[in-house]
Amino acid sequence: MAQRISYLRNPALPTVRPGYPGNKLFGREFANGEELFEPSFGTVLKWQLETNPQKKEKQADTWAPAVVDCTAAFSATEDMLVWLGHASFLLRVNGVTLLFDPVLFSSLGLRHRHALPCPPEAIRSIDYLLLSHGHRDHLDEKSIKLLARQNPQMQVLTSLRMTPLLRGMATGLLVQEAGWWQQYDLGPDAPIEITYLPASHWHRRGLADLNQVLWGSFLIRDKRSEKLIYFAGDTAYADHFEAIEARFGPVDIALMPIGAYKPAYMMAKSHVNPHEAAKAANVLRAGHVVPMHYGTFSLSDEPASEPLRQLQEVAAGGMLRGELHAPAVGEVLRWPEWE
Repeated sequence: MAQRISYLRNPALPTVRPGYPGNKLFGREFANGEELFEPSFGTVLKWQLETNPQKKEKQADTWAPAVVDCTAAFSATEDMLVWLGHASFLLRVNGVTLLFDPVLFSSLGLRHRHALPCPPEAIRSIDYLLLSHGHRDHLDEKSIKLLARQNPQMQVLTSLRMTPLLRGMATGLLVQEAGWWQQYDLGPDAPIEITYLPASHWHRRGLADLNQVLWGSFLIRDKRSEKLIYFAGDTAYADHFEAIEARFGPVDIALMPIGAYKPAYMMAKSHVNPHEAAKAANVLRAGHVVPMHYGTFSLSDEPASEPLRQLQEVAAGGMLRGELHAPAVGEVLRWPEWE
């Protein structure tokens, strides 16, 4: 029996792409664009049973990102960008403080390979917590509980059908959901705009919730400088990058994932590799590229240092149009000074 097809969006929010009907659903599952993507158990089993051809190289590769203390960044007021490891960033734009996909604690199967750049208790004064999707390396229950206690004024900006999951972690969270191509309501006087945009990915946290929560990316526009900052979330390479560039024009800064891409038969529909990340940044006409989603957790078969090394080789070969910035974890980047 064919599954019922429907479309969903938040009717309270504006949709910025003319004619877009909302996110497509097959029954209760969100489509990955137009098609349904369900990771195969057989593919996962094959990956678990076969030997990693780079096993020895990965075991010998003890590289991890350098870490510098960034505790003072949370009490500062100037605009900045700070990589906190994996896909987590502190971003201040026009005085508004944003925190992306924080995973502050190790858990079963997710062990930090480097120290945090600040004590979790220092993460305060957050205006908006941006959660791209529900996978555990982007959404951590212990982190959400802590941040909710320390930031009672914080609003969560996230995806369709995420609220029940989040309220199960912290009942008092202020949550605003959006579908793809929808702009969050930050109030008429907000100095920034934030739009939820597509990504090519999927969702699962439990046994019975496959693709029942949406995934995506974020675009932040500074109304003062008109600069655009794009956070790609978790994504495979797909035509949404072209669609985003066609709608918004060139982005000034792209925060791009580069790790967790081997073996390709397992990862290619979930994560870009470094060459694909560069291609996506070029399509977006990004002036500056900051890599993420590497070095913090062991999620796949490639050695820890390979993603950044390959991206640096791409940039050195002139195949990355924007300027590459690969900061230490906790390093403060003064992005308003970038040309």
